[in-house]
Amino acid sequence: MRLRQLKVGCFGGGTGLPSLLGGLKTNPWLSVNAIVTMFDSGGSSGQLRDELGVLPPGDILKCALALSRKPREARRVLLARLPTLEHARLGGHTGGNLLLSMMQRYSGDFLAAVDGLRALLGCRGRVWPISVQQASVCAEYGDGSATRGEVEVDAGQSSGRFVRRIWLEPPVAIHPAVAKSIAEFDAAIIGPGSFYTSLMPIFLARGVSDALAAMKGPVILIANLLTEGRGMAGFTAADAVARIEEAIQRQVDVVIINVKWPSPQVLGRYALEHKEPLAPGTLPAHCELVEGEFWTSEIARHDRLRLAYAVWTVLSRRLLSEDPDQPRKHEVTKTA
Repeated sequence: MRLRQLKVGCFGGGTGLPSLLGGLKTNPWLSVNAIVTMFDSGGSSGQLRDELGVLPPGDILKCALALSRKPREARRVLLARLPTLEHARLGGHTGGNLLLSMMQRYSGDFLAAVDGLRALLGCRGRVWPISVQQASVCAEYGDGSATRGEVEVDAGQSSGRFVRRIWLEPPVAIHPAVAKSIAEFDAAIIGPGSFYTSLMPIFLARGVSDALAAMKGPVILIANLLTEGRGMAGFTAADAVARIEEAIQRQVDVVIINVKWPSPQVLGRYALEHKEPLAPGTLPAHCELVEGEFWTSEIARHDRLRLAYAVWTVLSRRLLSEDPDQPRKHEVTKTA
C-alpha cells in the first residue's frame, strides 16, 4: 500500500451529511468535498427562498460549519436565531442563513457567496451546491396522488403513502464547475440522510449521472439506521441501492450498514413513529457489504468516528492497495 491524499465527494444534506464531514475532515489523507442538495422548501431556508428569491442556504451553511476550523464557536454564532419581537421581518432566521443569503444577493453568484463563507470559516474542503437553479422536489405515490415540496413529500410518505417516483420541477442542471469537480473525485460517498428529500434529489439534476460516469473510483452508500415512516415499511438497503443505481446509471460498489441496535426501549420509541431498523435486503452481487456497530447512543445517529474510520478502511483498501485482486467482490467485511 502506498498512501496518497484521496479526493472524495460526500453527497447529501440535512443533518447526516455534516456529521459525516465532521468525522472525515480530521483525516490528513482525505480532501473532503460536500455536494449538497439545493431543493429545501421548509423552515428558514424555504422562507428565505420564497421571500428573497435566493437559493435555500440551510444545508450549505451546516456543511460549511462542519468543515470549519472551529465549528463549535461558529455554530454558536451562525445558528442562533434572531428574536421575532425585535426583528419582525428577520425573526426566526439564523444569522448564518441571513449572511449567506445576503452574500448571494450582493454578489449575484451563489458559488462566490459559498466560497466567501468558506473563507470566513476557514473550511477544510469545498462545499458545492449541486445546482444553482431553483426547483422543488415532487413525488408521485402508489395511490396515484402527487405532491410538491420537500416538507410535503416527507409528510406524504411518513403518513403511509409509498413513493413510486420523484422528480424536480422545473428540471434543472448540475453546475458545470460542480460536474468538473465530481469527475475528478477518487470516490463518491452517498448519505446518510433522508432518502427521498436529501439524497435522491441530488441525482435528479441533469448531468449528474454523466459526471459520476466520468469518475473512476467507487460509489459508496452509507445506509440509514432506520426507515422513515409508514410509507417505507419493508424498505431495505437493497431497495436504496436499486433506486440510486437507476438514477445515476452506474453501480453502487459498497454499502456500509449498521448491525447493532440499542435497547428495546429506544427502538420502541422510534417504532411509535413507524421507524424500523433498516435491513440489508438482497444486495446485487456487485455490491460489497460492510457491516459495523455504528449506533452507539440513544439517538438514531451514526457514531462520527466509527463511521469515518469505516469509510477510510473501504477507501484505503479499494484505492491504495497494491494487490490487483483487492477488493474481492461479494466479501462481507465487519468493522467494529
